[in-house]
Amino acid sequence: HYEALEYLSNLVEKDRKQTISEQLIRSLHQVVMQETEKEWAGKYRNSNVIIGGAEHKPPDALNVPYEMAKLINWWRGNQKKLPLIELAAIIHHRLVYIHPFFDGNGRTARLIMNLILMQSGYPLVIILKNDRKKYYRVLSQADKEDLIPFVRFIALAVERSLDIYLKTLTPISKKREKFITLREAGKICPYSAKYLNLLVRQGKLEAHKERRNWLTTKEAIERYIKSRKRKRKRKR
Repeated sequence: HYEALEYLSNLVEKDRKQTISEQLIRSLHQVVMQETEKEWAGKYRNSNVIIGGAEHKPPDALNVPYEMAKLINWWRGNQKKLPLIELAAIIHHRLVYIHPFFDGNGRTARLIMNLILMQSGYPLVIILKNDRKKYYRVLSQADKEDLIPFVRFIALAVERSLDIYLKTLTPISKKREKFITLREAGKICPYSAKYLNLLVRQGKLEAHKERRNWLTTKEAIERYIKSRKRKRKRKR
C-alpha cells in the first residue's frame, strides 16, 4: 500500500506532534481501502462481524463508536506515562480488538502504530511474512489480556527495523567488512565472546544485532584494540 505509506510519511513530515484521533484513524483507513472497498473506506461497520480463525468476537457494531472514543481517551491519558513502544503496541492491539471496520483493520492498526513510532524518529516497522503466524498468536494472547508477548513481538520488530536502517547508514568502507558472530570473534582475538558482548552493550565495540546474535567485524575489533592502546599511552 504505497499510497498509505506515502500519506503516513507526509503526516509525520508536516507535524511530528500529530495527535491520534478517530478522524485520523478513519482517514488512514480511507487511504488503505479506497481502491478495494470504496463504499466503506473510512466508515465504521454497521453490523457484527466474525474474524475467521480467531476466538475473539469483536464488540457489537452499535458499541464501536463508544469503544473508539474510549480508546482515544485511553491514549490521551497514557501517551506520556507508558514507554513509547509499549504504547504503540497496545494501540495496535486495541484497534484490531475493536475491529471498527469491515476490512483493513490490521493494516490501519499497523499504520497508526508506525505513525506513533515515526513521530519519535523510528524507521518504518514491518511485520515480516515469515512472522505472520507468531503475530496472530501473540495477538490472540493479547485478546485474553496477556499483552506482554505482543509488546515483546513489536519491540523485536522495531529492533530489526532499526538494525536494517543503521546498516543502510554504514559507510561503504564498513560495508565491505565481513560480519562475524561474537563467538567467532572470540577465536581470533584476545577477548572471550562474553567480554566482547559486554563491550558491545557498553557501546565500546561496533556491532549490530540480527535476531539473537550480535555481529561485529575483525576490523571493528582491531579499531577497539588500537583505541585502547592509545588510551594507555595517554595515561603514561
